[in-house]
Amino acid sequence: MQLKVVSKDDPWSQRVDFLIEVMVSFFEKQQSQKEKINALPLYPNELIMWDESLVPSINYSGEGCLALPKLNLQFLTLHDYLLRNFNLFRLESTYEIREDIQEAVPHLLSYINNEGETAFRGWSRMAVPIKQFRISEVKQPNIGEVKPAAVTAEVTFSVSSYKAQIRSEWNALKEHDVLFLLSIRPSFEPLSAEEDGKASVPQRLGLQYVRGCEIIEIRDEEGTLMNDFTGRIKRDEWKPPKGELRTVTVALDTAQYHMDVSNIAAKGSEDVYGTFNILMRRKPKENNFKAILESIRDLMNEYCIVPDWLHNIFLGYGNPSAAQWTNMPGLLGTVDFKDTFLDAEHLKECFPDDQVCFISPDGTENLNPRPPFRIRLPKTIKSSTNALPGNKKSTDSISDVPVKNSDIEKEKIVVEAYTPPDPGPYPQDQPKKNSVRFTPTQVGAIISGIQPGLTMVVGPPGTGKTDTAVQILNVLYHNCPSQRTLIITHSNQALNDLFEKIMQRDVPARYLLRLGQGEQELATDLDFSRQGRVNAMLVRRLELLSEVERLARSLQLPEDVGYTCETAGYFWLLHVYSRWEQFLAACVDNKDKPSFVKDRFPFKEFFSNTLKPVFIGESFEKDMRAAKGCFRHLKTMFQELEECRAFELLKSTADRANYLMTKQAKIVAMTCTHAALKRKDFLQLGFKGRKMVMHG
Repeated sequence: MQLKVVSKDDPWSQRVDFLIEVMVSFFEKQQSQKEKINALPLYPNELIMWDESLVPSINYSGEGCLALPKLNLQFLTLHDYLLRNFNLFRLESTYEIREDIQEAVPHLLSYINNEGETAFRGWSRMAVPIKQFRISEVKQPNIGEVKPAAVTAEVTFSVSSYKAQIRSEWNALKEHDVLFLLSIRPSFEPLSAEEDGKASVPQRLGLQYVRGCEIIEIRDEEGTLMNDFTGRIKRDEWKPPKGELRTVTVALDTAQYHMDVSNIAAKGSEDVYGTFNILMRRKPKENNFKAILESIRDLMNEYCIVPDWLHNIFLGYGNPSAAQWTNMPGLLGTVDFKDTFLDAEHLKECFPDDQVCFISPDGTENLNPRPPFRIRLPKTIKSSTNALPGNKKSTDSISDVPVKNSDIEKEKIVVEAYTPPDPGPYPQDQPKKNSVRFTPTQVGAIISGIQPGLTMVVGPPGTGKTDTAVQILNVLYHNCPSQRTLIITHSNQALNDLFEKIMQRDVPARYLLRLGQGEQELATDLDFSRQGRVNAMLVRRLELLSEVERLARSLQLPEDVGYTCETAGYFWLLHVYSRWEQFLAACVDNKDKPSFVKDRFPFKEFFSNTLKPVFIGESFEKDMRAAKGCFRHLKTMFQELEECRAFELLKSTADRANYLMTKQAKIVAMTCTHAALKRKDFLQLGFKGRKMVMHG
């Protein structure tokens, strides 16, 4: 017999039906672990919640061992790591939901009225009776699946019995919030003390069924959309909700719906979806389990989501030094640190074990260096950010990782001190500068953070971790302006703290984007949400076009060149850039004339409104530097207009917001919860980033 678990002398071994079952069991196609997880409902139901073998209700003392997957220091595969997290988080969220139900339902004081229907004497802050429930759409299954592609329903309830504060909480429900549909059916007569002691929690509460759902949209009594963040309703068109009835369109769990419908067809079970009479909500901070479970499940269905150089370290194998920047390919050879170092002495303090050599842009030695500095980073640079050594096995497994030796001669670090170009004649052109005097350890973290590889900055509160992360972002933007950097934090408070400090650096506001619902907590006058950035770009477009018209007037040309971003682009090529080239050509033969730039600069009239005169007329070199600053101001102005052109062509708010996120923004910040909620949408839009900063 198969596996030899049945003796030849056993009478079962002679039965034909038993042998057929053994053969079928052996040769049938087994459902894979991935298929089982994909078929699981993400919302817990009443059977799982009160299953003591899965979610025990006793307080765990730590004496015994629970039959739960453990999160150790090492994992077999990435799938193993994700599977353990999926099972643990699913059970943890089930326990929390069960506690919330046991807290909310007793306050409703349910009973059976004279008509034999369930009624409620009390009220609960987190649960409200349902006025009407109906399933509005069941889509056909996708190819290769048995569950429906989508199941949507409409739930109507009233907030008339609540005071203003609780009513505002119900009115604050929005897309992606998770609700629970409960079916309460108490016994006709109250349970006796003896029966109550023996009864289970669902029997005492009269709880029959529990089903989860996710909000698609919510409307008031007049059918007006509430709390819409998709751009269908503009912010200036927002109105407070009317009436007391609220209708919520929700998406039901398709796997659970298929199981319920199958039970009705096969066993003649009760129609669960015709019995719901309570709608329960949870606190927003505790109600993100569905998005997290869905993200983990989606990751388990993908082939590879971790870079090769991080894979073994993530699973707990190998030497941590293998992911250090000195062992990575594609390093930045020369890095412009901008305002990281406050002076030359500060730079020397940050490299105490290295020989610092200052040079000028022409290669000669610089005896009076001033920031900003460009540094040529050798791979063997000494810093205080070395990774901790691994164990003996992991160290032996990677023999090619270089080991630091304190007896080696001092490494020579070449530092180029250069004069930054004139940013422009207006106050808004002047860059914001860093005032933090970073320690050698922090500078080592900045160097590691801007290079490929893994960098971990660990320290107690108040040690400058946020300032270090902000400076990494600042240096990254200036050295790799075309790359997008993602910022992921654990909370809105941490994200806002990080974002407010980024705004104090020399990073244009048009390249910053703050995703999520905590944006209104930012202590700033600017709106960095998707809709706020789109509106800012449209306002900026009008401001820049008016400047183009002023420039055209100063050149005695028609003002219609400032009608659109496209016409402004042609104006730049035909009239602005061509005049600048002619001016540069004329300067070649007139460098000996101190007032030549002042007399012949083609855009002198446009810059006549500066706070102080742009040109002195006493030095050709100084005036030429000022002229290049003026031209840089014009170039930046037309570059911004070119970036605004897409918002001129795209008409819908959603298209503009998606373009802003996927093309325009260079630093995108969000919480890990928002990342889990929107991961699928980000993938559909092709949203990508080259660098990631995670703030714990």
